[in-house]
Amino acid sequence: MACRVQDKTIDGVLELLSQEGFGAVSDALEVLFNEAMKLERTAYLGVEAYERSDERRGYANGFKPKTVTSRVGELRVAVPQTRDGGFYPNALEKGLRSERALRLALAEMYVQGVSTRKVAKITEELCGVSINSMQVSRAAALLDETLSAWRERPLGRFRYVYLDARYEKVRHGGQVVDCAVLVALGVDDQGKRQVLGVSVALSEQEVHWRSFLSDLKDRGLHGVELFVADAHEGLKAARRAVFPSVPWQRCQFHLQQNAQRYVPRQSMKRQVAADLRAVFNAPDEAEAQRQLTKFVERYRKSAPKLADWAEAAVPEGLAVFGFKDAHRRRLRTTNMLERVNKEIRRRSAVATLFPNEASCLRLVTAVVMEISEEWETGRVYLSMD
Repeated sequence: MACRVQDKTIDGVLELLSQEGFGAVSDALEVLFNEAMKLERTAYLGVEAYERSDERRGYANGFKPKTVTSRVGELRVAVPQTRDGGFYPNALEKGLRSERALRLALAEMYVQGVSTRKVAKITEELCGVSINSMQVSRAAALLDETLSAWRERPLGRFRYVYLDARYEKVRHGGQVVDCAVLVALGVDDQGKRQVLGVSVALSEQEVHWRSFLSDLKDRGLHGVELFVADAHEGLKAARRAVFPSVPWQRCQFHLQQNAQRYVPRQSMKRQVAADLRAVFNAPDEAEAQRQLTKFVERYRKSAPKLADWAEAAVPEGLAVFGFKDAHRRRLRTTNMLERVNKEIRRRSAVATLFPNEASCLRLVTAVVMEISEEWETGRVYLSMD
């Protein structure tokens, strides 16, 4: 069946080109693009349209219109949908990457003050799209509007939320200061990840975190079962004020690092790390508490500061035992956020020093927006079955 459809499509394309000439290239591409995406969906579902089969892996759910910029102009395509929302055609990925690359390129060059004429040349080489300097200026003017709309978009139910902060150098009041970049990631009921929000301010104090969390709540964030974060004092106070009933999981990786500061001798460090891992790798909360008590007793005399620290701090890293085994590995650390921060750092290196907070927020938003879009069309992060 698929072969007959392909033959029919190719015949139609050839007829179109013979009648209209090369002026019909974009129309021909639209036909091929749409047919390729339908064939991809058929392969994803495991059955042809209207076919009954035990091999079926899902159901079609119509089409969603989309315009893709290409070397031959704009293509109006119909993106096939599935009921489970897990399908996205590879045929469209190249076009999406161009859109994302263009947005990031504009953000980076906007930060660096590159002239619109140079931007036009670079975007043509990067994306294969010819645009003039006036179009670049208009795109730059619309960039902040697009990024702002994304930051202010409505949210919904997210079971798990990861929070972290990093710093970027920004010129402020004639001085170079470290600005805090706050980032929130969420995992929804389908187990998919999203970047929920990003904010840039002069400090990581409670007032910044409280404003950030309040904004997430005002945008509709609800149903949070667990926050995963490190021990930022401002964050702890803000979280208690805005989401007082939601438990908190302190990053176990950072707890391991923090513990080393209280080890009095180099020769003890490896054993301390192993004993702390025994706490975190316990099969259940009762065993973890038993291992923690054993840890504190073991180091009460040889490393009293370590014992006191562990007694107060380590219980903050055990909230994950209240959740099912299949989720614990993903919830025990902020490693997912660390990877996002690494990509932000890679991109922000082009700026070295941001001229103001707005330019920092512009580039960081473009980076995390790209990441979030890739996650939405990617695989499930946590199985919620």
